[in-house]
Amino acid sequence: MERSLSVHDRISLLITTLFGVGFTPLFPGTASSAIGVLVFFLIRSEIYFLVFTAISVILAFLLSSRAEKLFGEKDSKKIVIDDFSGMLIALLFIPHNIGFVIMGFFLFRLFDILKIPPADKLEKCRGARGVVGDDIVAGLYTNLILHFLRVVLKISA
Repeated sequence: MERSLSVHDRISLLITTLFGVGFTPLFPGTASSAIGVLVFFLIRSEIYFLVFTAISVILAFLLSSRAEKLFGEKDSKKIVIDDFSGMLIALLFIPHNIGFVIMGFFLFRLFDILKIPPADKLEKCRGARGVVGDDIVAGLYTNLILHFLRVVLKISA
């Protein structure tokens, strides 16, 4: 990133690094996932949270390829909007129960690390699909497990 950056490039980097969280020296993906949990507790309305999540996922897909090129590496660890968006997906329509949310956080991080199919295949894709796809899968797996547990344990919002 030695050349001068356009406004579009700066905005792409600002959003994909989650306003600088991606520059955290240790575990930037975990840090951005934790911010996703914070957002979950701040946006109490399920509809607003769904809309916010959708916007985050759309931005992740639209901007990650550009950020990847700017950083000059495939799926740069500095790009954390994918982890953030995956965490948001993991918490969709989940009760605001601290135990549930903590379980969701750890399940999401575990699935993101393990890359259970089809996440393993998606991660190898080029561009935004490779950056964001595996985190979407990790978020969906987490969400499904949390909803299953919610039904079994009869936990409501």
